[in-house]
Amino acid sequence: MGMNPGDSKSADMKEAGVVTRPEGARRLEAFGETAHFLLTGAETGGKYTQWVEETPPGNGPPAHFHTREDEWFHVLEGRFSFLKDGEWSEVPVGSAVYMPKGAIHSFKNVGETVGRLLVTTAPSGFEEFFAECAAEFAQSGGPDMSRIAGICGRHGIYFVP
Repeated sequence: MGMNPGDSKSADMKEAGVVTRPEGARRLEAFGETAHFLLTGAETGGKYTQWVEETPPGNGPPAHFHTREDEWFHVLEGRFSFLKDGEWSEVPVGSAVYMPKGAIHSFKNVGETVGRLLVTTAPSGFEEFFAECAAEFAQSGGPDMSRIAGICGRHGIYFVP
């Protein structure tokens, strides 16, 4: 027998909704990128993380893969090229790109202005990785790349040649 919406048991089972306005997003910088975290594991019960990533012209991560999370992108503005299955392809604004865990991938802003991506990872946890990296990048003298490599390994993110 199903529960009615007004039933106290169904109300107890519901998760609380979350609204994050742009000015309420946690802003972090690492790898030359700026990430505005809109939803993290704390708000989604560990289900996913979502952020807007600002990528300067010519920037983007090296080819890599995740062992823990799937990742998908929605191109909000700018010109981006994505590496998928060993091939680069430029995608227009409005495109969606999905990379399952284990898939080697990358992206690059191939335009002349800052580009913006809406990025989601599931399950959550990427926000912790990025926060650790941002703290390392904020060190005077810049990041110790051996520590960055350690952070990546602890979070199941591996760069490939």
